[in-house]
Amino acid sequence: MSGVAGGEAYDVTEAGARPRTGADDDPGAPAGALGVEELALKPALEAVLMVVDEPATEEHLARVLQRPRRAVALALRELADDYTRQGRGFDLRLVAGGWRFYSRAAYADAVESFVLDGQQARLTQAALETLAVVAYRQPVSRSRVSAVRGVNCDGVMRTLLQRGLVEEAGTEPETGAILYRTTNYFLERMGLRGLDELPELAPFLPEAEAVEGDSPEGIPSFDVDDSGDSQTDH
Repeated sequence: MSGVAGGEAYDVTEAGARPRTGADDDPGAPAGALGVEELALKPALEAVLMVVDEPATEEHLARVLQRPRRAVALALRELADDYTRQGRGFDLRLVAGGWRFYSRAAYADAVESFVLDGQQARLTQAALETLAVVAYRQPVSRSRVSAVRGVNCDGVMRTLLQRGLVEEAGTEPETGAILYRTTNYFLERMGLRGLDELPELAPFLPEAEAVEGDSPEGIPSFDVDDSGDSQTDH
């Protein structure tokens, strides 16, 4: 049943009276005519996740879409399962505490061919080794990273900082040296939920304390990039 009050049209149902919107008058009205909370949840999640530049948490998505977190969490997992079952070229993953679309690993060669397209975008071996030391020994100073690798890592560390893979994490109480740790962006790029998912590699790395005697924090800084390292002066 319909009615008019104060010049505004209302629909009367068993649940009570509610204002009549343009979407009620036009069955073909666009989704934008609906309130956020009235949108179909899964398509709304897909639309939002298409534009995020970092993993979105369930709490954030629930707040934005005005839905209970439990409903959002369930819909996200169902979407992820749907994409896997359908064999889509992308999947939806929970990484670094949030959800984001990623290209499926099976199609990595196609993505790499498109992204690189004649360019070298990968980190060099030197950068990867330095990043590994930081990941497994964090928080760690540059001198300790250099001690483990046996070469000066100043230039490589600058590259990792610029790429947002590592960040400063305070100072070492004993020496005042700046400490470094990996970032959430590192987790995101590695496809990890947390550092506890790092593979068991740490036992194969020498303890920095055992070799850092000849590599003080004050070692000369060489202006190098991540294409190589400079040998540490001893």
